[in-house]
Amino acid sequence: MEPPRAGTDYPRSLGEFQAWFQTDADCLDYLEWLRWPSGFVCPDCDRAGGWRLGDGRFMCSGCGRRTSVTAGTIFDRTRSPLTVWFMACWHFATGKNGVSALSLKRTLEIGSYQTAWAMLHRLRSVLVRPGRERLKGRVEVDETFIGGVEPGRPGGRFLGGKKTLTVIAVEVLEPKGFGRCRMLPLADASAATLHPFVQEHIEPGAIIITDGWQGYHGLDGKGYRHDRRSQRAAEARGEDPGELLPGVHRVASLAKRWLLGTHQGAVEAKHLAAYLNEFVFRFNRRRSRSRGMLFFRVMELAAAHEPVRYQDLVAKPRAGKTPADPPQKRGHPPSLERPQAERPWRRGAGGSSG
Repeated sequence: MEPPRAGTDYPRSLGEFQAWFQTDADCLDYLEWLRWPSGFVCPDCDRAGGWRLGDGRFMCSGCGRRTSVTAGTIFDRTRSPLTVWFMACWHFATGKNGVSALSLKRTLEIGSYQTAWAMLHRLRSVLVRPGRERLKGRVEVDETFIGGVEPGRPGGRFLGGKKTLTVIAVEVLEPKGFGRCRMLPLADASAATLHPFVQEHIEPGAIIITDGWQGYHGLDGKGYRHDRRSQRAAEARGEDPGELLPGVHRVASLAKRWLLGTHQGAVEAKHLAAYLNEFVFRFNRRRSRSRGMLFFRVMELAAAHEPVRYQDLVAKPRAGKTPADPPQKRGHPPSLERPQAERPWRRGAGGSSG
């Protein structure tokens, strides 16, 4: 399969993006091409071929099922115009630090914060590609706590409170530098929790570099080479314990700074995994030369992902009126589809249109 081409499969710049996706029909056609690049394929019976109906849907030539381009994707049953969705995806994918829901609401004139928030969370939900490659080579693994600052609790492996225990794995490159990473919130730091994370995200045969925490004991017997580094031994030698695992410390620092900067640290524990998936997506593609390629990858994943309903995104409602309760009314943004304005600034008082 040929790699996507800039200027043909995805826009190279914001100007080209605006030229490509001027109308909702343009966006719908792009989604159709992403889903069925060789022509319509029935999502029910997997049969190729069918007819386009008058209402824009397709009818399968085999089973007769009728389906729309957006059905079965994260755009299923959306009331937000596709021009708004595409622009939200462009800002989400191409911005170095992403975009917050409040900023997106203001930029795209979305009627409510909840609508902008839900759009971004739907995009975050597609970022973990099915069957993605596991980390390999030399991989550092450690845990940290991410969340709000709690008086009297500077750190350590404690449970409860506002902070969430998070495990980090980072590839260490030779002769220097870091490769890809993985991050995941955990319930605890026991072997029963840490070992499945390692096995799911790191290729067998890799060298796992950890501190002396007992939760990592036994990795040698699961197909990995385990390099344990003692912080106490480093302190006894007069070395900085923080230099034993520089990769995970760098990634943890960047993730915390990103959450604090872009999202002002306002991340609930229930949604932390989604934000970390976004950070990992950005970090692993930090060397990409094309921002448009990131837009293409997000749209490609969105077109292949099953629908994500609003009720699946919000926190479990509690009794009474609380911020966790789903809003009763959400605003739907107007389409970004616009006719040419014909230089309105020339029609002002004292101006000339000629």
